[in-house]
Amino acid sequence: MSKPEYLLTVSSSPHVRVRENTRTIMLDVLISLLPALIFSVYFFGLRSLLLCLVSVAACEAFEALYEKLMKKPVTVGDLSAAVTGLLLAFCLPVTTPYWVLLIGDFFAIVVVKQLYGGIGKNFMNPALAARVFLFSFPTLLNKWAPPMSSTPLWNTTDAVTSATPLATLHLGSIPYDTALYQLFIGQVAGCLGEVSACMLLLGGLFLLARRVITARIPVAFMGTVAVLTFLFPRGNDPFTWMMYELLSGGLFLGAIFMATDYTTSPATPRGQWIYGVGCGLITVFIRYFGAYPEGVSFAILIMNAFVWLIDRFSNPRRFGSPGFRFFRKEAGK
Repeated sequence: MSKPEYLLTVSSSPHVRVRENTRTIMLDVLISLLPALIFSVYFFGLRSLLLCLVSVAACEAFEALYEKLMKKPVTVGDLSAAVTGLLLAFCLPVTTPYWVLLIGDFFAIVVVKQLYGGIGKNFMNPALAARVFLFSFPTLLNKWAPPMSSTPLWNTTDAVTSATPLATLHLGSIPYDTALYQLFIGQVAGCLGEVSACMLLLGGLFLLARRVITARIPVAFMGTVAVLTFLFPRGNDPFTWMMYELLSGGLFLGAIFMATDYTTSPATPRGQWIYGVGCGLITVFIRYFGAYPEGVSFAILIMNAFVWLIDRFSNPRRFGSPGFRFFRKEAGK
């Protein structure tokens, strides 16, 4: 008597099973941002926490509402919208009106992410695109509360504001009234989550340990900024100028948490090095010659638009295939 035959259905490769998925990766990112969030609450007060909570809740709500209206599967459980909401809040000052924040959340989730097909299909970072879109309200987003000041939870029209170190650097001078250790800790005026380089670095090390990101893009990004600012110190001491440029503004937040976004960054190691260097070059160029003192957001968004080209250039060439061509020649022509 022959043994019974069992019909098995074999799916297409790959067959590797891993524990990591979108939700676990986004949860790691949220955990890595907690140190910077705690310090922002310590330096800027409870309004900082409330802005972050409102932004996260609004992004989750906008994503769920859009997907239900479009009769798509609701994917808010993957926490990608929560990461976008927290990163957008981190890019704004504590005096930002809530209604402005909600406009930015809507733009990030619906316009930049969902209208292009949802997670994995947007060609630019949603949080950064929303931050640049909110430049439409310059008078409302240029009020920088000094650290350890009491910012009201609701009405911020009478809030005390001060200049940021990056604004002084933009004029070609070193802000000696702010020590380097204050910049490293985050005891300066600025956006909620970008002021503490120490806490952002701690979060970045956590992501590296969890293998959520690699060091290529952050090292290439910040390394390029370091080399250029050291070589061209604008008449100041090169090392001091370089350190102030590295620790001021949103460089650590952008290089570690924004530029490393899987969807909007190159897939190949060589492409990631090129991408990081490009971000650093554009950042320094805008900081030196642009009207706006910060160039990190613009640099990452510009390089997002070139990711497709970088991937084409840096992909390994198959044996016998032609090399990289900017324009592909159609067959028979």
